[in-house]
Amino acid sequence: MSKLVILNLGKGNLHSGFPFVNVQLFYEKLFDERLHEEGNLQWKQLQGNLPASPILSDLYCRWQLLYKLIYESRYINVNLRQSQLRNEDIKIDDTDVTHFSDVDFYQVCHELQKQIDIWLDAEEFRHIERQLRMQLSSDDEIRFIIQSEDILLRKLPWHLWRFFSDYPKAEIGLSSIEFGTQTQVKKHTQQVKILAVLGDSKGIDIDTDRKILEKLPYAKTVFIVEPKHSELDTLLWDNQGWNILYFAGHSYTNSQTKSGYIHINKNESLNINYLTNALKKALKNGLQIAVFNSCDGLGLAQKLEYLHVPQILVMRERVPDKVAQEFLKHFLTNFAEGQSFYLSVRQAREKLQGLESEFPAASWLPVICQNPAEISPTWENLRNGKQELKKSILSSSQLLKIKFHLILFISITVTILLTVIRSFGLLQFWEMKAFDHLMQMRSPESEDSRLLIVGADEKDIRTYGYPLPDAIITRLLDKLQQHQPAAIGLNIVRDLPVPINDTVNHQALINHFQKNHNLMAICAFNNNLEQSIAPPSQSSEIQLGFVDLYDDKEQTHNQDTTVRRYLLSRSENPISEASPCTTKYSLGWRLAYQYLNAKKIPVITFKDDWKFGTFVIQRLEKFSGGYQNLDARGNQLLINYRHTPDPIHIAQQVTLRDILNADSDRFNPAWVKNRVVLIGVVAPSVKDPHQTPYGEMRSLYIHAHVVSQLLSTVEDRRPLLWWLPKWSETLWIFGWSLTGGIVVWRFRILLHRGLVLSICSAILYGFCWSIFSLGGWTPLVPGIIALIAPWGVIWVGNAVYNKQQT
Repeated sequence: MSKLVILNLGKGNLHSGFPFVNVQLFYEKLFDERLHEEGNLQWKQLQGNLPASPILSDLYCRWQLLYKLIYESRYINVNLRQSQLRNEDIKIDDTDVTHFSDVDFYQVCHELQKQIDIWLDAEEFRHIERQLRMQLSSDDEIRFIIQSEDILLRKLPWHLWRFFSDYPKAEIGLSSIEFGTQTQVKKHTQQVKILAVLGDSKGIDIDTDRKILEKLPYAKTVFIVEPKHSELDTLLWDNQGWNILYFAGHSYTNSQTKSGYIHINKNESLNINYLTNALKKALKNGLQIAVFNSCDGLGLAQKLEYLHVPQILVMRERVPDKVAQEFLKHFLTNFAEGQSFYLSVRQAREKLQGLESEFPAASWLPVICQNPAEISPTWENLRNGKQELKKSILSSSQLLKIKFHLILFISITVTILLTVIRSFGLLQFWEMKAFDHLMQMRSPESEDSRLLIVGADEKDIRTYGYPLPDAIITRLLDKLQQHQPAAIGLNIVRDLPVPINDTVNHQALINHFQKNHNLMAICAFNNNLEQSIAPPSQSSEIQLGFVDLYDDKEQTHNQDTTVRRYLLSRSENPISEASPCTTKYSLGWRLAYQYLNAKKIPVITFKDDWKFGTFVIQRLEKFSGGYQNLDARGNQLLINYRHTPDPIHIAQQVTLRDILNADSDRFNPAWVKNRVVLIGVVAPSVKDPHQTPYGEMRSLYIHAHVVSQLLSTVEDRRPLLWWLPKWSETLWIFGWSLTGGIVVWRFRILLHRGLVLSICSAILYGFCWSIFSLGGWTPLVPGIIALIAPWGVIWVGNAVYNKQQT
């Protein structure tokens, strides 16, 4: 229930006390979402008094001085929404300014809170607080209005009173003792009309304020930047009327006259009194709220109260630019999402506490000044006016049916559009990034014990030279063959002798290939003759594997160079240039075949796919998962990288010297027997970078990942990567689009929609992650877009409709 408490402190002050304190408690009846058409019903009235508290007055003056000095000392780093530091407001005692710190300030803050509690716990007032607690519930939304003309009382941080910590939906408003109502003309436009005055912006960023205002739903905001007095006056007189007057820029209150001034441009400092007639007209035309997101605004509020402006929102003291922006963002978000004016202010004010390590007392600054004769509107009230909800409507069932038909139509339309957009490859970049993310989020795996990697590091290169001589490679192969490996892949280019005149050792290397059929050499065709790499001379066709790798640069319009797929075998291309690399099979395929063949496990073709043992390796097609219009020639597979703690360490790894040095204890011959051995260079000085979902990786390791993937599929039943058929993906997208539409249909409050859609997004992500853990690549990015798109479509439709209505 919504309740109203008015605490009238009369004409007293902190030095003389408050002999006549009057408290009135009202409740406000609510009928559905209508305004309070039956008015306020008085419930209870209490009387008492409060003693003087000069110590509270002194403490606040001390707090105010330290607050100003802190920001004065930080002025070079903190942008204040005040045109200058007004020394007339600061009476400085030399003893006060020579020594002070943030600690002093926080101690005064604590003492001030303590003294407020002591003062309001006075015996003369205690029975009032007790009666209020008996009548109020912690679930009630409470407008707590404090009436006083005393400027010091209006500046006190009333929210520190422990009473308010027990009522999380209560917020304070200030009011003059004398007030009245203003007759207004109700205008129904389906939009909240905002006049945003962006004044002098020297030293501050009011463009951020503008961006926040521009994002408000169901709002028509007119911006006027650094206007002249006459321009602002003319807009306030406009007969269309305004619901909200907003000002951002510099302002201050004159310490002598207590009048408020706003800097509407770089040259004009305007006393609010000079807008009296224009503001009266704006009030008659429907002005409900005035927000001055600028410094020292109580002087401005005092004049606006005199004019009977219903709700005024200002800052008590100087306000840093960052604080003003954060408060505005949170307040307007809450208010536009359907929360009450008072609760929106409280929550936005409390969120400022997160900035107080940088901006002390930030949450003390915002304050409402309320006309008690007026009822605080909601965002919906501002849009529709009092009578809007009385219009005839269809029965509930008819309304829901019509809306569901609309939601179904939108969901189907979104699905068709997303499918078309996706087919043109416009989402490929983001789908590839989502693929990488899911790859990284899988459960960790152990190293593959079927592989051994022999990597020549920097020390090997310094020891043996680069390129590695034929004599060293021959010695290495002699040593490895003694321990009966299942297969050896020499991932080192050896199309010419090294050194060039060492034909003896080169022939010894050739003899190795002729003698040991488990030894595989490499070549590369690289799509053109100039870049092709020839195999070793006299090498057998069945001992050759190409090492060409393919990234996704073409699929993502040169945005992404990640290697996610591997060409197992290639098809004949009759129009391609002749290449010295004539083999049809990759190094990874050759090594896996040799290993499985030694174990009598067949490797055959099955309907254009490779079948390793009982497992068919599904080849990539033109439309596969996130790939659209892929060049699917040859037999390509998605690389299911092994998720070891360090993806480079996919298997046991040793250096050349570990094997060649007889006295080395870093090599165990058991690491070779019946294993696949890959030999290559891993020294950072020899560049071989390739991007993968796990970061940069050398080609040697990528080939190792592919071999491990094929062997693990056959022997460990580790899942291959797969994807849904095209029709299944379309149904998937439609399902999430319909889910998003139903959420928009069933949840009308913006906050609830956002929360439920966030939960649905988390569920969608969970599904995609769980399925990917089993090898399935489902459309995550299209699913997220489909889930959110119906909300966007309906929002745009409402905006267009509202614009037509105005």
